[in-house]
Amino acid sequence: MACRLPLAMPLAFSSSQQLVLPVTEGIDLLPAYLRDEQRVVASLLDPLHLVALGPGHYRYRVTKVQVFQLQIQPIVELQTHHRGDRLELEAVDCQLEGLGLVDDFQLGLTSWLQPSDQGLEGEATLAVTVSQPPLLKLVPPRVLEATGRSVLSGILLGMRNRVRLQLLKDFQQWRLNKGHGGQAES
Repeated sequence: MACRLPLAMPLAFSSSQQLVLPVTEGIDLLPAYLRDEQRVVASLLDPLHLVALGPGHYRYRVTKVQVFQLQIQPIVELQTHHRGDRLELEAVDCQLEGLGLVDDFQLGLTSWLQPSDQGLEGEATLAVTVSQPPLLKLVPPRVLEATGRSVLSGILLGMRNRVRLQLLKDFQQWRLNKGHGGQAES
């Protein structure tokens, strides 16, 4: 009886980050700020790597990531949606530069921000499914998946830190430019 190796299963890993961002001044203006979606997206992501493709549609070059000996750079197309006061951002397409040997790479990103009684709250989930690259065939899948989760967590943590620093600063600047004495223009 011949022994058959199982077919390679794709690697799958994901990570999530939640955000609670206290806002002390102008909390009532947060819904209007979130409707200025292009400005908010530019504050959430590095504007040097962001290209607006049309209303609510963007292309974003994620910072290069080093995984073992491979250096990869995801290029993600993003779509925004408004659901009431909630701004949602999701990846609708993704390509990889630097990992030409993998045809079945899939990246999922869903995130949202919405006003709360304390300020802004939100969540981002990043997930990847990919076959094991030939260059990494000797690395056990569990090690690759753990490394993948760690990389995704690092990307989300970087995004979360940027949101904490940049989004609040941008909101305050928007509020001062938009509001006269704290009142939003109609």
